[in-house]
Amino acid sequence: MLTEKEKKFIQEHRNDDVRELMLQGSKDPEIDLRRIAVQISGWQAASKKLPTWARTDGIVYPEHLSMEQCSSEATGRYKGRVLMRRLLAQNYNEEKDCTLAGPPFKFADLTGGFGVDAAMISEGLKETQTTFVERNPDLCELARHNLPLLGVRHLEVECGESEAVLERLPFQDAIFLDPARRDTHGRKTVAIEDCTPDLTRLNHLLLDKARVVMVKLSPMLDLSLAVRSLKGVEEVHVVGVNGECKELLLVMSAAAMEEGRRLSVSCVNLKGADQEEFHYFLDEEDSQPSEHAYTKEVGAYLYEPNACIMKAGCFKTLGAYYGLQMLGTNSHLYTSQDMTTDGFPGRIFEVQTVLPFNKNNAKRLHNTIDQANITARNFPLSVAELRKRLKIKEGGNDYLFATTLPDSSLVLILCTKPTI
Repeated sequence: MLTEKEKKFIQEHRNDDVRELMLQGSKDPEIDLRRIAVQISGWQAASKKLPTWARTDGIVYPEHLSMEQCSSEATGRYKGRVLMRRLLAQNYNEEKDCTLAGPPFKFADLTGGFGVDAAMISEGLKETQTTFVERNPDLCELARHNLPLLGVRHLEVECGESEAVLERLPFQDAIFLDPARRDTHGRKTVAIEDCTPDLTRLNHLLLDKARVVMVKLSPMLDLSLAVRSLKGVEEVHVVGVNGECKELLLVMSAAAMEEGRRLSVSCVNLKGADQEEFHYFLDEEDSQPSEHAYTKEVGAYLYEPNACIMKAGCFKTLGAYYGLQMLGTNSHLYTSQDMTTDGFPGRIFEVQTVLPFNKNNAKRLHNTIDQANITARNFPLSVAELRKRLKIKEGGNDYLFATTLPDSSLVLILCTKPTI
């Protein structure tokens, strides 16, 4: 761990440019600048991604890759809430109309990493007996040091392969895994069976070892494929932070193996203290009628779903729920004459004008506005190509959507944010 002199140096220089600090060097032989650089860059990353870590004295940070791959504090805390809700729901005795024994819960993180998820889930589950499993000895050492500082009091750290530890692990209330998505050559992988550990091989053992299992997968993975690849999936959570899709979470249990159970999907975009949510059942999308879902008439308002909705692909279900019509099969834009006020998960715009895409209207737009935020959806030109063609700079208070209507006509929709 760090010496007192190194801790003082870090405190004095933690807001400095790390590259410049390394170039300047150190005249003190007791200061290991490489170690210092890792800690300063780690703290700088944590101040944005892990504010509780950054505020906590004594936290020691890992190498850059572990910081890059770890969950954010917001998504880690969300996982804790989901697991707490699932465990309390399973603890409910309907015959006696009461809850059974609650915390402390036994929880195991089989792919511990830097320990963000272990800390946040343990916090969410209250007074949890936490088993932290990690194959990297350096990260195990960090966990023993950092997690107690973050409030994880009942902690056992196991340094080893998750498969081997799982075999001898006593029954848990909850197990969490975030399989490594890099192969032996360091290349990124997406498919479940290509990750480490391979969840398809551990599927049944995991369900035998815990009441609830949560798995974090790549947001690049196809949702339907993920559900088909694993048994016992009862919930899917598509989680984003400030409009960017970050995680695909699967919640599994042995009880979900029963025939006829519907699989719920939650699209959640975390925005500081608030969040956008949309919940539905996976089979709803295929059962939605499509004959009245599309329109070639752009109404007074335009709707752009957030990245979590885009990932989930629940387009007809979303439109039906909010009473909206879609502009084309692949545009994933919606319209209505009256604005919905029921918490639409995405952005809402007020339509100013709709123009067929042609040379004259391109010139007209250029003469009307000098800048706009441009989005191209199901359109033959990219945003960069459009901007060049229209000669409109980026930014400002106008929003321009280029898309294809159901009759195959190309249009430009000029919008502003609603005034209310």
